[in-house]
Amino acid sequence: MSAPQDLLRISGIEVCYGDAQALFGVDLSIAEGEFVTLLGRNGMGKTTTVRTATGILQARSGSVHFAGQDVSLWPSYKIARLGLGLVPEQRQVFPNLTTYENLVATAHNRLQRSDPWTLERVYRLFPRLKERTGNLGANLSGGEQQMLAIGRALMTNPRLLVLDEATEGLAPLVRSEIWSCLESLKNTGLSVLVIDKNIGPLLRIADSHFVLEKGRTVWSGSSQSLLDQKDILRETLGV
Repeated sequence: MSAPQDLLRISGIEVCYGDAQALFGVDLSIAEGEFVTLLGRNGMGKTTTVRTATGILQARSGSVHFAGQDVSLWPSYKIARLGLGLVPEQRQVFPNLTTYENLVATAHNRLQRSDPWTLERVYRLFPRLKERTGNLGANLSGGEQQMLAIGRALMTNPRLLVLDEATEGLAPLVRSEIWSCLESLKNTGLSVLVIDKNIGPLLRIADSHFVLEKGRTVWSGSSQSLLDQKDILRETLGV
């Protein structure tokens, strides 16, 4: 049986903010249906990698391929239309729109999925959002805003869901709910890329991991391999 094709492949990207270089040849790949993490301490280039993959930033060198296309120079909206759904750091829900309006604002089934994400399906995944359907985004709790950000991304019916700091600043019970939902999404066959500092759940759920240090990919492998590499956990992740 042939190996699954890469849905996202980042090859040797170098990225600068003005004169300051942030990434020095980062590599990362995600196959169809795979759950992958991007790990590292703060300031190591994780968010910059995600912003480059989604077209918010453009690499000085290297390439980004998504869904069989070289999207290295594409704008973010065009990459999103290929099926990349982003849950950004700090959630960024529309504060003056209701929960309902946030969910339907960017909803689309461009890939013509037979079982698309709909309002009802998101409400089944996150029942709390149904209870808050008329509440403004600004009036939701942090956990509810994160659920809304995930639901909003799912309503675009993505091929790949990317979460930057999936559970940062959330209460333990809410974090557990988010992890449970992400595990159920994985079981549907959705490809997922997650940045988060809570290593325990990621080791249980994820298929593979990429570790960044000072803007470079310094390690990649499975959860069991990462558990076996105590030096990686200690030196690059602080675990």
